[in-house]
Amino acid sequence: MARYRDSLCRICRRESIKEGGKLFLKGERCLTEKCAVERRPYPPGQHGQAKTKATDYGIRLREKQKVRKMYGLVEKQFRHLFEEASRGKGVTGENLLSLLERRLDNAVFRMGFAATRQEARQIVSHGHFQVNGRRCSIPSRILRPGDEVVLKEKSRKNKKIAELFTTVEQRGGLPKWVETDLKAWKGIVKAVPEREDMGQIQINEQLIVELYSR
Repeated sequence: MARYRDSLCRICRRESIKEGGKLFLKGERCLTEKCAVERRPYPPGQHGQAKTKATDYGIRLREKQKVRKMYGLVEKQFRHLFEEASRGKGVTGENLLSLLERRLDNAVFRMGFAATRQEARQIVSHGHFQVNGRRCSIPSRILRPGDEVVLKEKSRKNKKIAELFTTVEQRGGLPKWVETDLKAWKGIVKAVPEREDMGQIQINEQLIVELYSR
């Protein structure tokens, strides 16, 4: 997977200012006065404060970019998930969001085992988690109802990893589709996530469908 090495706050400012809702890429920092969106509420760059009128295509593109960067995917990964969602039953946009939410790295984040999706992706890719009793280091794995995610016993002794486990109340509690037992270092996928379980961010998935359907 391609690695983004620039400032995450630049992404948040670029994608969230006009579309509404922070991307929460920096965890707790996004909830404080240090948040870049709060301090500089305009897009980054030399022309960030210039008044511009977006085209219909531009609006759809920005919505897709916002969701893609929120979940930390490159374009090829995101397009692949969209194609899978379009082949499934039901509404394509909701199918896409469901697949994004059920990625292993996002599930680890939703369960409260990491402060950000980036942290969750790192500890998953380093092989610190087991899924249904077997080691899994693939952040893109799609989980299903009944799957159990457990931090390996050896990894629990790692002080740095233990510090990543955070209180889910900081993000408004657990979504309904997951259940977490922090004392046992595990989480369970209870059901397929519903549209209202997408968290604090405002997403218009229909714009993404329209963009890829051109």
